Amino acid sequence: MLEIFGYLGAVLMGISLGLIGGGGSILTVPILVYLFGVNAELSTAYSLFIVGLTSLFGSFSHMRMGNIHWRTAIVFGIPSIISVYLTRHFVVPAIPNPVFGGLSKDLAILIFFAIIMVAASYSMIRKGKPKAADETEVSFNYPMILAEGLIVGMVTGLVGAGGGFLIIPALVLLAKLPMKQAVGTSLIIIASKSLLGFLGDLGRGAEIDWIFMLTFSAIAVVGIFSGAALSKKISGDKLKPAFGWFVLIMGIYIIVNSLMSMK
Repeated sequence: MLEIFGYLGAVLMGISLGLIGGGGSILTVPILVYLFGVNAELSTAYSLFIVGLTSLFGSFSHMRMGNIHWRTAIVFGIPSIISVYLTRHFVVPAIPNPVFGGLSKDLAILIFFAIIMVAASYSMIRKGKPKAADETEVSFNYPMILAEGLIVGMVTGLVGAGGGFLIIPALVLLAKLPMKQAVGTSLIIIASKSLLGFLGDLGRGAEIDWIFMLTFSAIAVVGIFSGAALSKKISGDKLKPAFGWFVLIMGIYIIVNSLMSMK
């Protein structure tokens, strides 16, 4: 029964990515941990692959519409890819278990992930959105874009989330991209850094259940195509705050549940 809810969650994750260009990937790790019983560290590895593959398929329609600014994707993506790969290959395995006191490595990852969820929910709940630039005027704040890429890559490597809630505002504010181009460019950045970051797990010999991971990914891909179709009829801006509240409640639940399990 829990698995059925888990696969429904995969559809929801894909729909969110298709509708609002982000947010859904933040649900992948909780779904894997609580509905499929995968341990937290392995869930972040699975999430990288699932989020990366889903975002890659989601970017295809944006490619056809010309909504991907490739120069920005390269400038932002390269430091992000390097950061996420190094984090998965070296930093995550080096985290001690227990981290400190009675806090296990799995619980530490879940709590950190939940904090990221709460931060993500704020960006979705708050009214308004980053002011889009003129479509003909694209400029770059290179130092800030490179720094943001490194930070987003590290966060992605630690918790397995795509980071669209950090990437889209950065592309609008720092690269002056119009909102539609920011969403499309974000998806290709998420796809590249997540899939290449996943190689860091393969490089250190992580045990992967490929059948399960590919099944979950395929269902999420169906969701992202459904979300893209719905986006033509439903405004993502109207759904974003409601989804944000859901993510906030989930984040708080994970923190409280994790802390109680320490007692």
